[in-house]
Amino acid sequence: MTTAGLTAIAIIIPFLIRIFANGQIWYGDEPFYLFYRLLANNWLFGLIVVVLFIWVSTTIFYMKKAIGYLEETTQATNQMINEPTRRITLSHNLIYIQEELNQLREKNLFDQRAAKEAEQRKNDLIVYLAHDLRTPLTSVIGYLTLLKEEPQLSAALKARYTDIALEKALRLELLINEFFDITRFNLTTITLQTETTDLSLMLDQLSFEFLPLLAEKALQWQLDLEKNVLATVDTEKIARVFDNLIRNAINYSYPDSLLQLTLRQEETILIQLTNHGKTIAPEKLALIFEPFYRMDSSRATATGGTGLGLPIAKAMVEAMSGKIWVESKDETITFFVSLPLS
Repeated sequence: MTTAGLTAIAIIIPFLIRIFANGQIWYGDEPFYLFYRLLANNWLFGLIVVVLFIWVSTTIFYMKKAIGYLEETTQATNQMINEPTRRITLSHNLIYIQEELNQLREKNLFDQRAAKEAEQRKNDLIVYLAHDLRTPLTSVIGYLTLLKEEPQLSAALKARYTDIALEKALRLELLINEFFDITRFNLTTITLQTETTDLSLMLDQLSFEFLPLLAEKALQWQLDLEKNVLATVDTEKIARVFDNLIRNAINYSYPDSLLQLTLRQEETILIQLTNHGKTIAPEKLALIFEPFYRMDSSRATATGGTGLGLPIAKAMVEAMSGKIWVESKDETITFFVSLPLS
């Protein structure tokens, strides 16, 4: 466009000169008249020279400008790598690219912080689990050693020691399985084998299976399950989702309180699990589905798991085109699972 505009001007100017010259009286020796005659006799050649000059000049000008923009963008990219915390500033014509680069820079900073925090939580958790592995292992070795070295122990004492060793061995197995969970969560993708499942029967059966754990904390079920609610899901994985949610609710419930489980079929299938415990702060609600995050930061083996139960549950629900979220207020915590109709 610039070349075309300048060319049009170059064409118009000779006509203007001609109009001006024709309106004057010349004696033939004036410098302007001599210049005008030279142009008039060689107008085509002059026009070609002017057009070529304009084309070359504008091409060089815009190439230099483009190269300058490229160098400026390259410097901004290097700055984003070497000085990610410093805001990128470009020339006015590159304001759109400037904002795009700054958004990318901020996203990278956020992702890096999140990755470091997740890695730190993972490393801390591995240290905690490694520490916790020693306790049950030491107990198993100690009680088995007693049984071997003290054959005169009474049958009742032998049975007691055997029960304790078995309990500690089961705890050890759980911790080892949690190590495998860490590896599987990072290295595998979720594959589904879907089928039509009666969620009403599944949740009723699961609630029954958890009665012994509820009894340990004097907890009680309050069930409100709509009958014949069918969903097309991976039965094994959705069962694990509800198993994780129920275990989590039991771990963080006040003793002698109610667990409320509701199943409804409306526009979607909605499952609500409510327990009564310490209110979860809003900033923690945003992290509750993050890998390796535990609401209870202590290393108590009663409640301290890998922090993978809820993230794995979220990944499984979303793989089945569902949604999962949590709300907490007034010392109640409610998990919601929404699944598409069968």
